[in-house]
Amino acid sequence: MKKTLLLALGAMMTLCANAEEKDSVQSNKPVFTIIKENPITSMKDQNRSGTCWDYSTISFFESEILKATGKTYDLCESFVANKTYMERAIQVVRYHGDCQFAQGGSAEDVLATLKNHGICPEDAMPFPGSLYGDSLNNFNEFFSLLEPYVAAISKSSAKKISNQWKVGLQGILDAYLGECPKEFVYEGKKYTPKSFMASLGINLDDYVSITSYTHHPFYTAFAVEVQDNWRFPLSYNLPMDEMMRVIDNAVEQGYTVAWGGDVSEDGFTRQGLAYAVDGKAAQSLRGSDMARWLKLAASKKRDIIDSLGCNVPEIVPTQEMRQERFDNWELTDDHGMLIYGVAKDQNGKEYYMVKNSWGETGDYKGVWYMTKAFIAANTMDFLINKNAIPKDIRKKLGI
Repeated sequence: MKKTLLLALGAMMTLCANAEEKDSVQSNKPVFTIIKENPITSMKDQNRSGTCWDYSTISFFESEILKATGKTYDLCESFVANKTYMERAIQVVRYHGDCQFAQGGSAEDVLATLKNHGICPEDAMPFPGSLYGDSLNNFNEFFSLLEPYVAAISKSSAKKISNQWKVGLQGILDAYLGECPKEFVYEGKKYTPKSFMASLGINLDDYVSITSYTHHPFYTAFAVEVQDNWRFPLSYNLPMDEMMRVIDNAVEQGYTVAWGGDVSEDGFTRQGLAYAVDGKAAQSLRGSDMARWLKLAASKKRDIIDSLGCNVPEIVPTQEMRQERFDNWELTDDHGMLIYGVAKDQNGKEYYMVKNSWGETGDYKGVWYMTKAFIAANTMDFLINKNAIPKDIRKKLGI
């Protein structure tokens, strides 16, 4: 009997602790007030494919067209992927395999495709995944064929290779992504991809990339040294505070930002929030006497972040911090998203509203609320309309 009572008491204490934990999470959950929200197109899902660069930048250009013309388009990511993977394979072969062939890419890949090949609407090609019986992209089988194919050609011991490898590679691309149309009909009118691009009402020469690092002089341009920047596009290098001014000015003036950066940080949650967490301070607020933050299991860190919610303490990002994290591989280029608005929580802290490409997931149906500290700390680079840049900064850059 005594044992039964002790077990019951223990169970009640556990339930109470869990209830208190849930109440803490709920009371600290951010309540957002929108400050500025620019129009965006519908949510999409890249699913099991490394094509965030494609989805985020296509979404960016859809928003640019919407701002410029008032018209909503659904542009085709598969068209961009088909053209990009062929061009990347050609480069790998030219380098005899001494560079990376991978699913990832950059905003420049989309811009280069639009300039060199044009674009088509989504329904001018097969729906993602439909050619191999899936409902969305799944690149597991696709790239298990594509990667060794490119490796076999690029690392061949032959003294001379033929152009037939391109025919074979194009066959794989078309089998999994669909064949890029030479002509199509849209709203009753016949187009080629290039004539369709010309009809969309934007100037592709208006777009520039921005970054912020100290290993190159500020107000000059350089190719950010990450593997998926395989086209070596130049980014204008700004001090961190001016980089952030560009984003703020863009949103305020009705523009969106094709953002690339690091979402592997502990403060990026799957529920739709992102904080530049100060781990030591987070432990202190939680009243924990556990080991140092860096030694905690990922699940424990998530528990602390979730329980603190909008009260989670954040680091103050610095230029030096950005450079150190870039050089020691902490700051990585692993995801592309679309910044389109600003909101604040009940404490007055400001967040960027960011469109993801994981479908309507998380607490905000595909939208992530990412603090300005998180963006300042974790931005690799971003593509933007040069007209969204403050005039004084444009003058410094000579654009």
